Amino acid sequence: MALRNVVKRGDAILTKHCREVTEINDRIITLLDDMAETMREDMGVGIAAPQVGVARRVCIIEPEEGRLVEFINPEILESEGEQLSTEGCLSVPGMIGDVVRPQRLVVKYLDRYGNEKTEEFTDFEAVVVSHETDHLDGILYVDKATNVREAGEEPQEDMTEVEN
Repeated sequence: MALRNVVKRGDAILTKHCREVTEINDRIITLLDDMAETMREDMGVGIAAPQVGVARRVCIIEPEEGRLVEFINPEILESEGEQLSTEGCLSVPGMIGDVVRPQRLVVKYLDRYGNEKTEEFTDFEAVVVSHETDHLDGILYVDKATNVREAGEEPQEDMTEVEN
């Protein structure tokens, strides 16, 4: 495993639609391992391949310690409800913003062994999955966010609340 450089906002790769993985080989396994190490080093809860300079449909989440989920070619099958999330991103350091995300997602994906899985994610996990899969379509959270501000700043008073 190795740490990879995190690509920052302004790099064109972050605006690209990523290509599907057609073969799970040693390069993809190494990518998954390196992404996990990089995400943990930067204290993130998720990271997508374009954030480390690879335009492939691969992302991982670790919404809590010990719960690492690796997605290859994720496809959102169902999206339900809304929740307001205050988000940051390893590719947009020092900034946060408010984003409306689904309350519940059902995602089909391949794991590192090529097994097809279908899994439900709710609440915070749904936020993280939605954020990371957006990266695979060239979307940064700041493209959707309101009230983007420096981390640590108080939110604006006129923030719109979203009911769950």
